[in-house]
Amino acid sequence: MDRYGQAKEMFAAYGVDTDAAIEKLAGIPISVHCWQGDDVIGFDGAGAASGGIQTTGNYPGRARTPEELMEDLKLAFSLMTGKKRLNLHSSYAILGKDAGKVDRDAYRPEHFAPWVKFAKEIGLDGIDFNPTCYSHAMVKDGLTLSHPDENVRKFWIRHCQACLKIAEYFADEMGSYSLVNIWVPDGLKDVPADRLTPRLRLRDSLDEILSIAYDKTKVRVAVESKVFGIGVESYTVGNNEFYQNYAATRGISCLLDNGHYHPTEVVSDKIPSLLAFYDQVALHVTRGVRWDSDHVVLLEDELKEICKEIVRNGATDKVMIGLDYFDASINRISAWVVGERNMDKALLFALLQPHDALRKMQDDANFTEQMVVQEELKMLPYGDVWEEYLRRNHFAGSDWFELVRVYEKKVLKERM
Repeated sequence: MDRYGQAKEMFAAYGVDTDAAIEKLAGIPISVHCWQGDDVIGFDGAGAASGGIQTTGNYPGRARTPEELMEDLKLAFSLMTGKKRLNLHSSYAILGKDAGKVDRDAYRPEHFAPWVKFAKEIGLDGIDFNPTCYSHAMVKDGLTLSHPDENVRKFWIRHCQACLKIAEYFADEMGSYSLVNIWVPDGLKDVPADRLTPRLRLRDSLDEILSIAYDKTKVRVAVESKVFGIGVESYTVGNNEFYQNYAATRGISCLLDNGHYHPTEVVSDKIPSLLAFYDQVALHVTRGVRWDSDHVVLLEDELKEICKEIVRNGATDKVMIGLDYFDASINRISAWVVGERNMDKALLFALLQPHDALRKMQDDANFTEQMVVQEELKMLPYGDVWEEYLRRNHFAGSDWFELVRVYEKKVLKERM
């Protein structure tokens, strides 16, 4: 018997169907972020990330043009596994003749048409979108939608409204919803004199954004909280409590970024809490090291726990999974592929758990057997099932890095 056949029997002893797990995994979409490839700079003239965003490292080969970024993404997607989507920030607009004439509050679908063409050519499942409320002169005093100056707020309101219409265009073109995730860097470096008023302004700005007509069956809106950021260490306007309540009262989604909470908090525990009240939950998967440092996603315990909660609660169609990290100290294409494959590996790990049997043990207070089984499961040959998943779906095997190495020599080093 081959290795997969042996693994299949071992999992079957626990009531797990490995063939069903492989089939299920192939249909779970993961939204891959474009900004890993160019260090979160974009193409609308920012020149460098700012506004609480910081990328460290200077590895050769950063994409400098839309063509280079698409070329890198094409290779990365070819080495990833599963069903894939593209996640764009609005700063990746391809302005062409409008460069220098059209600001973010006036972006239109045509400024993103090349991305639609690219996504269709490589067979992506859809395009998700984000307003870019940082790296811009209209970020005043570290504030955008909560700024006391109405002119500043209005600019960013118009920008976010334009993003809703662009996302609707993506949905129409791709035949799949587009998730619009609103994150703003608003906060203060030192102790505030007024915590409430900026939040009231942010609330009203978001209400105005959502007041325009857009197709809610095509455009899914989410808001994303954060504990703190660089330069806003003492106070974040859009904190967890604010956005949880805002999303619940406005009928939109709350996005959980597992780098945006205190180190002792875990998103795996937050997902089932939201599933008790929300039809949809948005997720950004990253890896914080001591703070929201956006390291490449590794196959660690918390990632496995996140995926367990998605799978055991039947929420693979409810939780919209996206990646969000950026590392400029290593080969950027490798960073993309490692993170996406680890997300898929963690999902497979979750799909290979006997959740119903374990749930019954918990309900029956059979905690001894539950612990024994959970520990025994850790030693089963998940890797053999992963290799079968790759084989059946014609994905690159563990030798994929050699293709990246060749690409680096032929393409990336020429960009220096």
